[in-house]
Amino acid sequence: MLSHHQIEAATRIGMLTRERDTASACAQALRELARALPLDAATLLAIDPWTGSHVQVAGIGYTAEISQALAGEFVGTPWYRNVVGRHLPPSISEDAEDTGPRFRHGWFYAERVRPAGFRDGVTGALRHHGRLVGLVHLSAEGADTYDTDARRLLACVIPALAALADPVAHAGDLHGLSEEGAASLVTGDGGVLDLPGRDRPRVLREDAGFRPLLGAFAATGGRRLRLLWPAEGTWQRVVLHRHPAAPGRAVDAVLVHETPTELPYGLSPRELEVLTRAATGQTNQAIAQALFLSPRTVHSHVEHLLRKTGAASRAEATALAVRDGLLRPSPDHLPHFVEG
Repeated sequence: MLSHHQIEAATRIGMLTRERDTASACAQALRELARALPLDAATLLAIDPWTGSHVQVAGIGYTAEISQALAGEFVGTPWYRNVVGRHLPPSISEDAEDTGPRFRHGWFYAERVRPAGFRDGVTGALRHHGRLVGLVHLSAEGADTYDTDARRLLACVIPALAALADPVAHAGDLHGLSEEGAASLVTGDGGVLDLPGRDRPRVLREDAGFRPLLGAFAATGGRRLRLLWPAEGTWQRVVLHRHPAAPGRAVDAVLVHETPTELPYGLSPRELEVLTRAATGQTNQAIAQALFLSPRTVHSHVEHLLRKTGAASRAEATALAVRDGLLRPSPDHLPHFVEG
């Protein structure tokens, strides 16, 4: 039967999922586990979504190098498959109940676990939104430390540990995204990782012209870019966020968030193009040459967009465009618009 302090520890671990600083929250979660269960070492590992390798996000008594190296070996053993296939985390002392290969009789225990001074351990698979996202492992120097009650307690907190360790679970929270809209992470080589509970943005599904812009944004090293982009027959309000590497994620990425929209102020697509180029400082003559228009036509577009936006001058209209992201930029425009 769970004690009062064990229930308190489990509750505190659950509350940690609301924290934005997930690295600190993961470390605190292991400390709470140490108060609730006997352990001499523990590790919380996330599966890097890009490489598939295990990365330690928090540890007690394990260095990241040792923990990750052990995980890399462990995933190739039959005991890893046993961990992944069980709801109740198996332990070394569970051998009597296990009809499969005896962990104590295997090479991993003999060559890795016992020489480190541990005689018992328990390992749980972390799943979040139906995805396998990592592992939690506790080690003890004493034999028969992790009985069924201890394993049940660990099983109770595994959903919270999984939410904390999942490298993509808090991507939207980190950047203050609204609950509406599609969002995905994109790496520099074009790999796309969809976020739990979010659709993939339309601009990533079909529009090949958007990819060069995405690459140019990543190359600037800037923090954020807001723009408008057509995709699949509708206009989208798109925000790009630089998403730096962190524990559990080995590479930098760009978070792409989009919501459907109408062109603001009743602007036409051509007026939006003219406004974007004007915001870079181009003259009417330069805009005309770039868009294969006459200077008179560009002048008319400028007059129309001033009237529609209510701006008193060209300078005021371009300031409005930059402030509100009324832009459809090309890659070479980005130095003018990316927020540092």
